[in-house]
Amino acid sequence: MAPLRAISSDARFRVLFVEDSPEDAELLQMQLEEAGLAADYLRVDDEKGLRHALADFDPHIVLSDLSMPGFSGHEALRIVRGQAPGLPFIFVSGTIGEDVAVAALREGANDYILKHSSARLPAAVERALREARTEAERARVEAELMRSQRLESLSLLAAGLSHDLRNILQPLLIVPDLIAQRSEDPRLHQLAKVVAECGRRGHEMAESMLSFVRGSRRASERFRLADLFHAVQLLLKGSLPRTVELEVELADPELVLDANYTELQQCLLNLCLNAIQAMPAGGRLELSAAEADGGVRVVVADTGNGMDAHTRENLFTPFFTTKPGGTGLGLVSCKRIIESLGGRIGVDSAPGQGTRFELWLPAAVDESGPEVEEAPVTVLGQGERILLVIREGSRMSLIGNALVSQGYRPELATDGAAALRRWAETGSADVVLVDSGIELFPAERLLSTMHESGYEGPAIVIEDEDAPLDASLVPATMPLLRLTQPLGMHRLFEAVAEALRGRG
Repeated sequence: MAPLRAISSDARFRVLFVEDSPEDAELLQMQLEEAGLAADYLRVDDEKGLRHALADFDPHIVLSDLSMPGFSGHEALRIVRGQAPGLPFIFVSGTIGEDVAVAALREGANDYILKHSSARLPAAVERALREARTEAERARVEAELMRSQRLESLSLLAAGLSHDLRNILQPLLIVPDLIAQRSEDPRLHQLAKVVAECGRRGHEMAESMLSFVRGSRRASERFRLADLFHAVQLLLKGSLPRTVELEVELADPELVLDANYTELQQCLLNLCLNAIQAMPAGGRLELSAAEADGGVRVVVADTGNGMDAHTRENLFTPFFTTKPGGTGLGLVSCKRIIESLGGRIGVDSAPGQGTRFELWLPAAVDESGPEVEEAPVTVLGQGERILLVIREGSRMSLIGNALVSQGYRPELATDGAAALRRWAETGSADVVLVDSGIELFPAERLLSTMHESGYEGPAIVIEDEDAPLDASLVPATMPLLRLTQPLGMHRLFEAVAEALRGRG
């Protein structure tokens, strides 16, 4: 008998017989073993046994008799197609007419074999297994393609939302500086700092949407884990049921990390909320951290429902979720955040035994040298003209008012064409302050055209992440300063002062 080919050489299969005759099942098994099929075998002969075998034995193929006392192959086929639609199913019967065989194929059987002429059984089994594997691979590739397309759509959505949110949040970064300059009230100064910090954190969260799909790493900062844990506790207050006890343990209150505070806070909050949802009847939620393996190990553990093997295996797969209405992106985002820091994330869980996430993060790098405190900058203009080209109206108005408060005279334009008209009308500007994402006339062409028309002053470009400036297209002799987002007034005033000093 010819041996089975490669389909059976790299795996062990599970073959389920639906057969009332142990002797017939043994003969079929011998045929397959002689042909070289590496497999485990199980025989059932009724509906209850078949349903249990489909759930517990999880066969790769079913070989079924057509007629059995109290049970039929047609009923077996209906059950298999109901529980496992893609599972190969072959009828192996002592008597089967052509009309019955055709009907069986129409019902979803893959093939039929006569017991007294079963020489082609190994070949039929091999073909059915190969076709099932091919179909499973095709379905996997299609699913990956679908996930990729959804991620691309998510990327476009994130880019649009991030841009709009940053524009909305811009006043929170600009107005506090103006409040602080116009008032000596320390309470207003403190309020301005709170508003500015909220704006900065909101801006980082908006950009995190982009970093999720682009995989880029956000800027790091040094902070104490104690402060991060305190913030997470505050954010959990409204979500923590009375039946869930929160235990926070920090081995060393002075432990510090170099990471993006907002993203790591988002990660811990996500894990804690998942833990709370896994304890509908109550339990204990642990949040702890200690030095370990040359870094810091952060633990989020619960005493909840736990997870089975299938859930654990797919935990970090995009769009996989066990929650009604869940997105399947929270844990994927957590994994990206931790790995972008050079760390790793692990999970230990079993049904009914709770879940334990361990996040290992590299220790903060010890930076030598004294800390230099940034001196406050006070810039007072003397009526210098600033051609301000910002595409978003409210943002342009805010920046224009801020410049006026410092004694400058801004000329406003929302795009490159309007800026050129302003330049042509006035013929004078001490500084050009331009958004790199302006429309109708790109920033590079605007600066080049003005330079060709006689402008010899400096340019300040506010970098738009979606439309970065191509500096190679800007005249080499034009002094150029570049500002990145988020844009605070302190940095903007410094840049204007520097550009004017260079011109003088």
